[in-house]
Amino acid sequence: MLPPDRLSRCKARAVAAGNRYDPGVPRKVPPELIDLAIIGGGAAGLATGVFAARSQRDWTIVILDGATRLGAKLLMAGGGRCNVTNRVVTAADYCGGSPRVIKQVLAAYPVERTVSFFHELGVGLHEEENGKLYPNTNQARTVLDALVNETRRLDVFVLTEHRVRAVEACDPGFRILTGEKTLCARRVVLATGGQSLPKTGSDGRGYGLAQGLGHTLVPTTPALVPLVLTGDFHAPLSGISQDVELAVRAGGAKAIRIRGALLWTHFGVSGPAVLNASRHWHRARLAGDDVSVAANFLPGEDFAGAERRLFALASSRPKALLRNALSPVLPARVAAAVLRKLEIEEALPIVRLPRDLRRKLVHALLAWPLPVLGSRGYAEAEVTAGGVPLSEIDPGSMASRKCPGLYLVGEILDVDGRIGGFNFQWAWSSAWVAASGCR
Repeated sequence: MLPPDRLSRCKARAVAAGNRYDPGVPRKVPPELIDLAIIGGGAAGLATGVFAARSQRDWTIVILDGATRLGAKLLMAGGGRCNVTNRVVTAADYCGGSPRVIKQVLAAYPVERTVSFFHELGVGLHEEENGKLYPNTNQARTVLDALVNETRRLDVFVLTEHRVRAVEACDPGFRILTGEKTLCARRVVLATGGQSLPKTGSDGRGYGLAQGLGHTLVPTTPALVPLVLTGDFHAPLSGISQDVELAVRAGGAKAIRIRGALLWTHFGVSGPAVLNASRHWHRARLAGDDVSVAANFLPGEDFAGAERRLFALASSRPKALLRNALSPVLPARVAAAVLRKLEIEEALPIVRLPRDLRRKLVHALLAWPLPVLGSRGYAEAEVTAGGVPLSEIDPGSMASRKCPGLYLVGEILDVDGRIGGFNFQWAWSSAWVAASGCR
């Protein structure tokens, strides 16, 4: 029996969450056949449990997770604030499998329904730069607690420290082997995530479970991950952020252009533009293509436009030294570093810049090479590119086309969104489709 003070606190929490509370009988998974087992207690897994329990109130639903505490990855999202979704989400915000399939899943549970869902749970959202929607508390814990409390209210069983070792198809459903016990379930949802941030428990184990049940795998790479550069140009600029347009060129194909903030770091580059570009660099390397990355420090400008800007700077400040004259278009330390690298005298008055050096400077500002050596890997990646092909699931139910009774949601699938709440929206949308489809 719990001490009286702790007992009262537990009861208060249970009542607040809407749970039935019996201090003498701990919650246990019933020994009989489970209606739905969800493997993975992250964002997609918790949402699937909530959505399924709301529509099938007589089902026994169990969420299994290997971690001691749920939601480590969710708590880290958005710098601990959790970018729940984005004001505008379309299939064009994603890479990976069929855009048609992605569009269908997103349309089934769009942003408006996500906002309403969290409002029902007591989590108001507000919009910030680039359409990002965050909880009004600015704390990821608010989002996690709301999801967990709703599973409790709906009597969804959540078993932590139950790492699933294997899932075997049997009659009438599946046999699930964990380190603790063997469970039987009529239906199984794989919500195990990918390989990004493995210290949170997202170690790629779910891919093996899917393959064991007949699925194939699109080779995986990190995505939304900082890039490591060679050389010594970047290190002195660590901590400086600037707006750029990145061009990723691979295998002779048309360059992929991504605009946004770049953050210089001691190891290379990060920031939204770099994170979004990292996926394309990794996929090109995986394909064996030669790949290069260059930064336009004057986003939106071509050569003629950039040269006009230099003429305008010279006209407005004819006596200014070159390193100072560039301040309207470049952070001071970046301007100085660029001039040193190009061997252009920093103390030269801008009006005295020779034509050949002016053209050399313009070319450099429009396509500054970023010598990418690699990335920070899965340890710092926010998402995984690759996974179970979308062609192997039914987009109307997230049901496996390979194994009856199996459903797949979230990051385990070959879908990865750009930064800004898009990967969470995929989690909510795919979870709702699966919960609605596994009847």
